Amino acid sequence: MTTATLEQKNLRTGIYALIGALAMLGMGYAAVPLYDLFCRVTGFGGTTQRASESDAAIAERLAQSAGGKTISVRFDASTARDVPWTFRPSQPTDTVQIGVRDMATYVARNNSSIPITGTATFNVEPEQAGKYFNKIQCFCFTEQTLQPGEEVHMPVLYYVDPAALEDENMQGVEQITLSYTFHKAKDQGS
Repeated sequence: MTTATLEQKNLRTGIYALIGALAMLGMGYAAVPLYDLFCRVTGFGGTTQRASESDAAIAERLAQSAGGKTISVRFDASTARDVPWTFRPSQPTDTVQIGVRDMATYVARNNSSIPITGTATFNVEPEQAGKYFNKIQCFCFTEQTLQPGEEVHMPVLYYVDPAALEDENMQGVEQITLSYTFHKAKDQGS
């Protein structure tokens, strides 16, 4: 093998390695948004769905075929250690008709002497219920700023999709838990 041929093979191998490294780097950056998209589409990990008013209207029409079946929804609230808020649901549970819009409220109070901006993360348990739990309006869609001592009531408008009744993985599920945790907004720092 000549020196020129060996140098060409080495150059080609180096180019392939560089392309492979760049592809892996690109996949690393794309992993988080792709995983988020996957969770929202499938309900994986208890990720809830975001619905529009028209989606809710369709679900309410479908609810008639659900025969007035109900399910219990339990509400859970917590805060990260660095968020000096009191955060709780207005009521711990509610029984809702499947396919019919309902509203829950959470109460948050800033116990500190400075304004705090928080953002809520959420999930649903059991995990298989995530793709059927649809939020139309939610305080978790935007950051919330509370002034010192301020207390606010934050609503969540939601419904449970009647398609849950057709899913064999949902058979025997009598209660869905909607859980929120408030964290400081990224621009707030620690």
